Amino acid sequence: MAEDKEQAQLPPGTALAWGLTPATRRRGPKPAYSVEQIVEVAVEVADTDGFAGLSMPKIAGRLGITANALYRYVQSKEELLVLLAEAGWGPPPQAVRQAANWRAAATEWTRAMIDRYRVHPWLLDLPVNAAPMTPHLVGWLEVFMDGMTGSGLNDRDTLGCALLLDGYARSTARLARNLHESAETAAMTSAIGFLQSLLRERGFPRTAALMANTDYIEDELPPSDVEFGLDRILAGIEALIADRNTETHRSADATGTAVTHEE
Repeated sequence: MAEDKEQAQLPPGTALAWGLTPATRRRGPKPAYSVEQIVEVAVEVADTDGFAGLSMPKIAGRLGITANALYRYVQSKEELLVLLAEAGWGPPPQAVRQAANWRAAATEWTRAMIDRYRVHPWLLDLPVNAAPMTPHLVGWLEVFMDGMTGSGLNDRDTLGCALLLDGYARSTARLARNLHESAETAAMTSAIGFLQSLLRERGFPRTAALMANTDYIEDELPPSDVEFGLDRILAGIEALIADRNTETHRSADATGTAVTHEE
């Protein structure tokens, strides 16, 4: 009973994600499905209809049960979304641990995140309400921390780097999705043709020159643009590492000077 009470106080879905179920069984007939099967169908619905099309009745319909029957497996839609995120992200990329150095590890990790968003675009729409608490999500953070070990950064700085790269991966993937899903490329082409001469007349020559380039309108995000932003962030992390090393050396020098003075 104490274990059930403790699990009940956890955020929705956390206990189930770790494979823990209440010790006391719910009344009623033996469930026809497992929680894993429910989540698998939820992933299929999200992949087909997107996050906006994800609903308990739709999931139940694919299983051939009522929406109310789903609550024998999960307590709420919020709990299901936690399990959905866990399934969508999947295990962390082991290639990060095999990277030659921290920069290669950070690059591999960020690219893997962007790829996950490409495979399951609805991951971008799932609410993020807390720090990672489920096995796969914790695993993604853990492999990043391991990959950054050789950088010399402490855990707090490393976590900051993870948040920075996570945000970059998320914003890049969202832009790529929006470009891919846009149905107004033809309208934009027409608008730009109209604007080019007008921009020059109104004093925007550099923007007009950019619009003259056919790459100005893309239906997907060019890999070079992704790498450009990622390289700039990694350069910033490299500068942070250099700053931290300088601070450490200054601290060591100051300590050594103080000891020498005392002697």
